[in-house]
Amino acid sequence: MGASSSTEQKVSSEQRELESIAASTGALPMLKKAFTKLADPQSNALPLNALQQCFHINYKSPVCEAPTKMPGSFPVLLENLGSSIVDLFLDTQNGGLNWVEFVRGYNKCCGRMSASMSFNTLFRLYAATVTKAGLPLKMEFESDDADCKISGSLLANDVTMLLWMCWTMLWDYRTLRNSKAKGKENLCLPDVSHLVLSAVTSCAEVASDLNAWDCDVSALEVELPMGKFLTWAFKTMPSLPDCFTQFVHARLQNVLTSEDESTSSSSSLGNMSSTKSCNSNLLTCGRAWAISLTLRSTISEEILQLCFPSDGDGMDGKLLYKSSLHGRGLNRFWSNIGGYKGPLLMLVSASKEDAHGGSTNVKKWIIGALTENGFENKDLFYGSSGSLYAISPVFHVFPSAGKEKNFVYSHLHPTGKVYERQHKPVGIAFGGTMGNERVFVDEDFARVTIRHHATDKTYQPGSLFPDQGFLPVEALISEIEVWGLGGKAAKEVQSSYKKREELFTVQRRKVDLKTFGSWDESPEKMMMDMISDPNAVRREDR
Repeated sequence: MGASSSTEQKVSSEQRELESIAASTGALPMLKKAFTKLADPQSNALPLNALQQCFHINYKSPVCEAPTKMPGSFPVLLENLGSSIVDLFLDTQNGGLNWVEFVRGYNKCCGRMSASMSFNTLFRLYAATVTKAGLPLKMEFESDDADCKISGSLLANDVTMLLWMCWTMLWDYRTLRNSKAKGKENLCLPDVSHLVLSAVTSCAEVASDLNAWDCDVSALEVELPMGKFLTWAFKTMPSLPDCFTQFVHARLQNVLTSEDESTSSSSSLGNMSSTKSCNSNLLTCGRAWAISLTLRSTISEEILQLCFPSDGDGMDGKLLYKSSLHGRGLNRFWSNIGGYKGPLLMLVSASKEDAHGGSTNVKKWIIGALTENGFENKDLFYGSSGSLYAISPVFHVFPSAGKEKNFVYSHLHPTGKVYERQHKPVGIAFGGTMGNERVFVDEDFARVTIRHHATDKTYQPGSLFPDQGFLPVEALISEIEVWGLGGKAAKEVQSSYKKREELFTVQRRKVDLKTFGSWDESPEKMMMDMISDPNAVRREDR
């Protein structure tokens, strides 16, 4: 009797603790409904086949944004992803799960945990899926603990497969969440070569002859030690594990809203219009996703909507300025972004000729800057936070260093000052100091100057493009894009601002002759007199 009572009390205490953890994520009511719907009425347990079907992924013909060919092993990896989740996190040794085991498994996947444990969980899933698919892997775990040390290494191809696996889970989550897109869009894999090159150059002992400007990442055989790779992942893409937790939650949520959980993932009809639209811009799906992985804020959600045009306002509503579309120069720039009071992402594509060994090579690169509160016409630096990005060919993020606050400089013309002892630069800049800006775009949007990070104490140090060097680099601008990330509220405020500006412009152009008493006092008479005899002494000049 005593033993039986003690066991029941222990189980009850464990159940309350597990339910409390699940409740802290807000998922407990959903879990109860999903368990009720999936469980066998007779045994009151979740059957193994029901769990495998719940997490099964079956994209038949995925397409790739990158020009390189997709590895044939990746579809095999996806086929084993769902069953690996069940085997790794859900204890189905008895052929099914009771309620306590089900909640425990959910907490292992989606419960609140540290960043290191989140990455550890994601890497465990990748290792289990690769092993189940029969593919080679050199990653090793020292124990079964959730926060154990990971040893071994990854290849560049492993990083690509890991990123694509996370993207697939994110794609599936967003598709399940959006009823309009459900079953209509096929899996489109983004180009992640800039992220893979970032990991390679940060973690591996790269040979000096590695050409980052023209490199096939699928052919790289360098090994990335897990210790260095984890450090790079924490810094560069801290929100990557969210792809897994969102996928698990969405699949269980989908049990309550759909009878056929595999509908959205088995479609072979691809809707490529959104992909083509994205690739026509500097901010492709792969680049937008890479930037979103560096953030943990509402801005990340706004950027992700650029990867999934069926969400929110789509891409056209967020693209505020494009130099090839709206015209070059600060005036054209300001007429499109003026009045936007929200986060903005500015991308600059530039090129520079590099003469080496008697031949001339044109090196192209893309950098970016994220501002929190839009642009203002000022003759000094301003801003409270922001980040610089090296986007292509190698991706890196440089957030605030916390030493200075010279985040943004955007000066169109002198404001109310006719004479200045020192003329302030006209253009757009990020970081550094006046005259020594880390990034400076001239007023014609023709050239961009990049200086070494030693001149900048606002953003963290690092090269904005490969082989940057210590001397300032001046390059020709190919394209500039500005994306609004403030949502509908910021767009509505800007629309009101533009309407007011248009009204003021119309009013300033109108001249009401009734305000003048006679012809002698009218502006027309004054202009005609000046043309006829510009040297005549006027009454107001006496």
